[in-house]
Amino acid sequence: MLNAIEIRKTPEFKQWFSKLPEKTQIIINARLQRIEHDSHFGTVNIFDGLIELKWKTGLRVYTHRMGQRLLIVLLGGNKNGQSKGIRQAKKILKDIQENGFDEA
Repeated sequence: MLNAIEIRKTPEFKQWFSKLPEKTQIIINARLQRIEHDSHFGTVNIFDGLIELKWKTGLRVYTHRMGQRLLIVLLGGNKNGQSKGIRQAKKILKDIQENGFDEA
C-alpha cells in the first residue's frame, strides 16, 4: 500500500486504552485501522498540532501527524474531560518533539 499510514501509540495511550471496555476498544481499533489502510480519519478537529478523533458518544482520541506516513496516537479521553485531555496530549507531543518517540 503506497498511501498507508504507520500508526504508533504512546505508553500513555496504551495505558488509557487498556482500561476501556472491550466494545470501546473495538470501536477505536476499527477507526485506527481505517486511518492506517485508507487514510480515512472520519470526524476530526485539527488544532495546535493535534488531530482530535471524535465520536458522537463523546469519545476522543488525540493524535499527531508526523510527515505524510506516520500518525502518533497520543492519548484518549471523552468530551467531559476534553480540556484536560488536550493539555495532556500537548505535553506528550512536546516531549516527543524534544526527546524523540519511544513506544516502550
